[in-house]
Amino acid sequence: MKGILGKKIGMTQVFTTDGVLVPVTVIEVEPNVVTQIKTEEKDGYNAIQLGNTTIREKVSNKAHIGHTKKAGTAPKRFLKEIRGVNPSDYTLGQVVDASVFASGEIVDVTGVSKGKGFQGVIKRYNQTRGPMGHGSQYHRGVGSMGTLLPMHVLKGKKLPGHMGNEKTTIQNLMVVKVDLENNLILIKGNVPGPKKSLVMIREGVKKNSKKAVAPELITYTVEEVKEEVADEVTEEATVEETKETQTSQE
Repeated sequence: MKGILGKKIGMTQVFTTDGVLVPVTVIEVEPNVVTQIKTEEKDGYNAIQLGNTTIREKVSNKAHIGHTKKAGTAPKRFLKEIRGVNPSDYTLGQVVDASVFASGEIVDVTGVSKGKGFQGVIKRYNQTRGPMGHGSQYHRGVGSMGTLLPMHVLKGKKLPGHMGNEKTTIQNLMVVKVDLENNLILIKGNVPGPKKSLVMIREGVKKNSKKAVAPELITYTVEEVKEEVADEVTEEATVEETKETQTSQE
């Protein structure tokens, strides 16, 4: 099991060489630091703790500063554990960057979903409404509250309440591209959480029989763009010269 912490930037789209549009989520992956290593002999399970987003010591406390100082790094805003790893593969203070994943890998992304406030059962649980006419007097109600014998609402009854703002994991997402220069990972599809929220990318738990093949994306370089602009300017100048020549002949 491997993973890394990142920040959701937003969604965009990329194109393959076949002309297929692929919607992707851009995740900024600041190099993570291994701040703690847990072993089964000492802690009862194997795990590593990753730290992300450096903060000033002024806004931290002594316990937090002392914890990260053991790893030889500055205080971190986010600390998350990843279980199921081999502790011998990591060292305290080791830096984990976007190169831990490659294009075509299947990953699971965990984040806190967007909060949607207090919602009814139709939006919260996708229930259907009642008839709107003929004096039904029932439109967006919660439905039956239970039978007569218990004389109370049965446990598990779906009722209106706070929707969203929950820890959510979306599985079997494909890594489309890894940009080591800009510390970015492009993941196909959407991931939970609003923009600038913390997400955790981990190796996919469910092993698919079919191996995913990363699409070949179209890449643009600065030189190609300059050449295209120069060609367009030359064509416009030629058209203007032709018009001026025709006007002078007339």
